[in-house]
Amino acid sequence: MAFKDEEQAKAYWAENISLLFKLLAVWFVVSFGFGILLVDVLNEVRFFGFKLGFWFSQQGSIYTFVALIFVYVVKMNTLDKKYGVDE
Repeated sequence: MAFKDEEQAKAYWAENISLLFKLLAVWFVVSFGFGILLVDVLNEVRFFGFKLGFWFSQQGSIYTFVALIFVYVVKMNTLDKKYGVDE
């Protein structure tokens, strides 16, 4: 990557790491929070015939992870264009 100066490189990586932590926090809340901690509360609700807590622990965290991959790709392409390091 060709950054104009060291300050621009640090700003790029700071935004990159910030985005990464935000997305990981969402995944943690969905997989651990909804799938383990709040499972009893969510099991009161049915989703396609399954208890919602069970669904989050079995499928929801996987679907969320895949969606977060696409969000990361879009956000990183935007970030790359912002700092002029896109392909």
